[in-house]
Amino acid sequence: MSISNLADHAVRALIDEACLTPKPGLVDQRGSGAHRDLDLDTMLRSARSLHPTFNAIAQASAHEPPSQSLRERLAQIGRDGEAAMLRATGRSNAHRGAIWIVGLLCAGAAYCMNDSASASGNRAALFSTAAHIARFDDRHAPAVVSSSNGARVARQYGAKGARGEAHDGFPHVTEVGLPALQRARDAGLNENDARLEALLSIMARLEDTCLLHRGGHPALEAAQQGASQVFGEGGLATDAGRTAYADLDRRLLVLNASPGGSADLLAATLFVDSL
Repeated sequence: MSISNLADHAVRALIDEACLTPKPGLVDQRGSGAHRDLDLDTMLRSARSLHPTFNAIAQASAHEPPSQSLRERLAQIGRDGEAAMLRATGRSNAHRGAIWIVGLLCAGAAYCMNDSASASGNRAALFSTAAHIARFDDRHAPAVVSSSNGARVARQYGAKGARGEAHDGFPHVTEVGLPALQRARDAGLNENDARLEALLSIMARLEDTCLLHRGGHPALEAAQQGASQVFGEGGLATDAGRTAYADLDRRLLVLNASPGGSADLLAATLFVDSL
């Protein structure tokens, strides 16, 4: 693994998340889920358009410890990447949250690879570095950032959102997604179902601002309770668990609700798992 490969792993994580099927309420190989402006082809175009962004983030972070100047340099790279994504998708927001979450983890990984004090493969150092970068304010952020759907919903409902997730050290990746993925593998699930169980574990715990934006507390509660019900029935290894999973999928479609924040954190989980 080298710094020059990090962007490959980041894009692969976004592609793997998009292609994972079946996902409740989300774009997958079956269709668009609860989305009207996204499909799988759009998601794949978006992911591939972000390769230069993730590479630029990794290169910028490799030799500079967390600082105000690095935070603002990465923010500009991220904004440029978002513009490239919107051009690639015809103005559809496929991966804005992932640019933030996976981009920060790219930065943390790049710095730790070059830092003699951070042993190679030290995930704790990666997450700590990424969180440290995130905690600096972006003094040049345009006003539109504070009025984004995620930011407005976070204020309205008191949810932490993507910013809080990063500030807190990515707990839904470190404490939920990665352990759930490993547990499912250890239990003998195939890789597809192991990744779906990681997604469900995140959904059951996360105050997903995408769900809150699209359907308020009823959508969030349906997702959290439905995901928990799958595990209550034995998970995807059982017929009852799969029935509960299908029920969750149908319920989110009825509510027009998509757990996009959970999907971003699954992509982050897959990215770190691949390193």
